[in-house]
Amino acid sequence: MTGSVLDPASGSSATDGLGRRRFLGVLGGVVGGSVLMTHGAQASTHGVVTRRVYLGCYTLGAGGGKGIGLADADPGTGALKVVSTVEGVVNPSFLTLAPNRKTLYAVNETTEGRVSAFAVDANGGLKALGSQSALGADPCHLAVHPSGRYVLTANYSTGSVAVHPIREGGALGPATDLVQHKGSGPDPDRQKGPHAHQVLTDPSGRWVHAVDLGTDSVHVYRLDLGTGKLKRHSQAKLKPGAGPRHIAFHPNGTAAYVANELDSTITVCAWDAATGKLTPGTTLPTAPADGAVRNYPAEVIVSADGRFVYLSNRGHDSIAIFAVGGSGRALKPVGTPSCGGAWPRHVELSNDGRFLYVANERSPGVAVFQVDRATGGLTGTGAPLSTPRPVCVLPA
Repeated sequence: MTGSVLDPASGSSATDGLGRRRFLGVLGGVVGGSVLMTHGAQASTHGVVTRRVYLGCYTLGAGGGKGIGLADADPGTGALKVVSTVEGVVNPSFLTLAPNRKTLYAVNETTEGRVSAFAVDANGGLKALGSQSALGADPCHLAVHPSGRYVLTANYSTGSVAVHPIREGGALGPATDLVQHKGSGPDPDRQKGPHAHQVLTDPSGRWVHAVDLGTDSVHVYRLDLGTGKLKRHSQAKLKPGAGPRHIAFHPNGTAAYVANELDSTITVCAWDAATGKLTPGTTLPTAPADGAVRNYPAEVIVSADGRFVYLSNRGHDSIAIFAVGGSGRALKPVGTPSCGGAWPRHVELSNDGRFLYVANERSPGVAVFQVDRATGGLTGTGAPLSTPRPVCVLPA
């Protein structure tokens, strides 16, 4: 598979036979340990209770990993230990679980993109169920519809969203739909055309949102559960050149937060699930101004109680913390502590909300922070998990 490498930091491209961002490597792991796991995410290894965490990765390029990492997390400290690796999975740069937690899905981010499915066994292991074409280049994000009947995939380089039906047992069928975004933005390197960067449903489960960096838009769709077809409903436009990358919803279902990669901001949006309308509002910087370092926000998440928003800053190499007010419609900056490494691509909270995991892509390593529930503050819990270029952390 050949393609043009696009460095998200510079927008420059160079052919190396690896496709978009192919210089990014990823996860390997050390095989070992006997793990007894249930689908509830807890395991016992030699009498020590642990929790399963899956690690997404790039496998192509110098220093790349071998596939999907299976790690155990200590519930007391949050510390991670890789116990095995599912090898042969090409560029599984984003992972997600089905609502019943019995199937894991991964993108294969290549110019001939695919979507792979894995059965999750009683020990937390993964068994390949095959893959389907994503019908687009460089799929970089995917989500399972709350119905558990379809997987939605965002194809970055071709700016499209694919829909795949989930068969009995979790395997995927051929795509039932592909919607193609159109348009461009003012950035001459990153916005020559559409670039779908994320797809997910709102808290009500009624609406599908596709965030497009290339067109400065969030597209809203309805999914027909009978046909597996997406119907366009509305389109929210962000500031020209903002480059929206990811969106996260407040648990009250009336507000959302968009991480803008190209202008280093976060936009607070009003969300109306009754009408399917997303309305952009106040925009704030995600990192202190520093002319020497350009910053590229990546992931944005909201704590389960809706009190804090966390965002990863690549370039500034920090985690932006915002306190939430105004029933979700207001953000107040709390701080930007170090991410514990370099180029934090993905962040995720543990299921109990006690720990924040940071996939520092260029460190390499996954840093672990304890979360102060009262202030939203982060405290490092020790040395990061050493692993080549991690790009996704998924607690089971």
